Amino acid sequence: MKLISFFRKNSFVLLLLAAFVLSDLLITAWDPMVTSRRFYKNDFTKTLYHHQWQDSGSVFYGNSSVTGAFVEKDSKSGLVEMGLSYGKLTDLKAILEQRLYHFEGPLVIGIDVHTMLDSLETDPTYQWFKPWYQPYVYTYRDYFRDSGTELARQLYKGAVELNRTQLLAYEPRWIDKELYFGHKTDAELKTKWNDYEQRFGWMNQRDYKDNLQALEWILQYAKDNQLPLRVVWMPWNKGYALPKYMPGLQEDVNRRLTAYQVPVLDLLQKYDPKYFHDLVHLSRREGAPVFTKEVDAWLLSLVKSSK
Repeated sequence: MKLISFFRKNSFVLLLLAAFVLSDLLITAWDPMVTSRRFYKNDFTKTLYHHQWQDSGSVFYGNSSVTGAFVEKDSKSGLVEMGLSYGKLTDLKAILEQRLYHFEGPLVIGIDVHTMLDSLETDPTYQWFKPWYQPYVYTYRDYFRDSGTELARQLYKGAVELNRTQLLAYEPRWIDKELYFGHKTDAELKTKWNDYEQRFGWMNQRDYKDNLQALEWILQYAKDNQLPLRVVWMPWNKGYALPKYMPGLQEDVNRRLTAYQVPVLDLLQKYDPKYFHDLVHLSRREGAPVFTKEVDAWLLSLVKSSK
């Protein structure tokens, strides 16, 4: 009787809660951050979109340095370019844990000067960051606000200004990844180097421990699942001093890779400045084709040596 009385007294609140939960479940099933062009798309979703939503394959994973350097359409390797803006190894670990993508060998991982930094800002809309208990609309509230404002504006044009063509019109959100054309000036590069030095130059092993742990997890996962791993040290513009933490970081990472017998291609300080757009991104026309051919040749050499 007490339970029935409780439901009667709180029926409105309970119905409101039920309506909220049901609507959130429906919106989650719709998943407009992925399915609707009205909403912003992160780089993981863009990768799936440009591969007809296929969620399995051989992959070249990394951050934007991979996006800029690896020209998938010109490569003979068959690798899917999965460069994620601010992508880190902790992100790759989450993708594997949550089975958001089914990796087939080889899995090539590009590591640049920022890939292992725990505190580096990232894209909060990546699917693996959303807690299961957090409402969908709340998680992506900024993007619902942006798209909702646009919808209200277009409804006004259609209903009040009687412009029916504008009633449900919208601007499709950008679906391509950022590429890097041309070359920054020396002054711009110096400014960026100073910015990196101020933000990251003082870092040491404590500041990439989470990503080192993620690397250990990935290495063991690959071994347990017989997933062939390859690692590329992504190019840095050697016209400027390498961040002070990099020699120690590279040593820590390489020691773990050696223990698991993972092949490594070290391009960290190989390319001339003329191939770069900035400090960490190769120029699409000058540097990226050279990089893509070199990675292809290296991967082919590994295949031949294994026969």
